[in-house]
Amino acid sequence: MLNYEEELKKFKPSLEVEEIEDAVYQEDLTDMTDLLKEAMEQQKK
Repeated sequence: MLNYEEELKKFKPSLEVEEIEDAVYQEDLTDMTDLLKEAMEQQKK
């Protein structure tokens, strides 16, 4: 059986996660709302 306390002590977060988080917050990424708006505009044409 796993000892969760011991496993948590061994855990080290990946640096990549922090880097990705910063990049996501800094970028203006397309989200679902943007895609839906674009699809609706194309339907009107």
